[in-house]
Amino acid sequence: MRILLLGGAGLLGRELAVSLAPLGELHVATREGRVPAGLKALSVDLDLPVRLREVVREVRPHVLVNAAAFTAVDRAEDDPETAHRINAVAPGVLAEECLEQGTLMVHYSTDYVFSGESQRAWRETDPTVSINIYGHSKLGGEEAIRLAGCPHLIFRTGWVYGARGNNFLATMLRLAGERDTLEIVADQTGAPTWTRSLAAATNTVLSRLSESPNPGEALDGRGGTYHLAASGETTWCDYARHIFELAKANGLIGKIPEVSATTSQAFGAKARRPAYSVLDCSRVNQVFGIRMPAWQDSLARCLADMAGKGR
Repeated sequence: MRILLLGGAGLLGRELAVSLAPLGELHVATREGRVPAGLKALSVDLDLPVRLREVVREVRPHVLVNAAAFTAVDRAEDDPETAHRINAVAPGVLAEECLEQGTLMVHYSTDYVFSGESQRAWRETDPTVSINIYGHSKLGGEEAIRLAGCPHLIFRTGWVYGARGNNFLATMLRLAGERDTLEIVADQTGAPTWTRSLAAATNTVLSRLSESPNPGEALDGRGGTYHLAASGETTWCDYARHIFELAKANGLIGKIPEVSATTSQAFGAKARRPAYSVLDCSRVNQVFGIRMPAWQDSLARCLADMAGKGR
């Protein structure tokens, strides 16, 4: 199976590069044309649609995995045009090329396509009403892929973190060494999802399609949108407290800051966030047999790995 991975140097892309490599011939593309280890990669900028078409035609992948995106939620409020081009227009261009070549497209979206006004976990069939520019742009990408009509899998996830890159976990570990007290938002609820869990789930799905010469046809009616996030739920405040406890136990920080709860309004972020963005992942379990781990278990594994006690 020939796979083209876009965004191979990003938070999720790094884990996907490891997870997808055993499946066949992997081509990794990044904006800078190199991967973190310094090895050469294809150069692809999602802001340049012509180059996107060129690379897809050059590689002619059986599967295109798009892990590249504009993910700066607050910055998107100041630069909606760039967020739209990268998150909405570019996926549509890729989907058009995938349709032309019969390529299966795997794309990642977000829990922020929902309003957050719910009393239960969001299902794939629930109405999408984003309350910020980032979510709106990602929803635009979903719609563009569906409109193109290529075989596709859209995985919505949320609160993504990893051992490297810019994310909440990295920020908390840095702040633990800089401050004795922290105020963390406690009125937003979600499920922190480890990039390695997402990559492993993607591997599982593609492995089941790899025996066919055409993975898109092998979907056999199973294509579409799926929720793929850790099980359970928490607030940013309790998530931070859990990070500090595990990080201290693993010797990653010397002290645990005192954490107090604050509100989204008091925190004053530029972009509004959904109050409740937990995703119901029962469909991906029913169709592909994937059960995502509890967020606490994944976080424990991630921090143990960072301390040299895991993979």
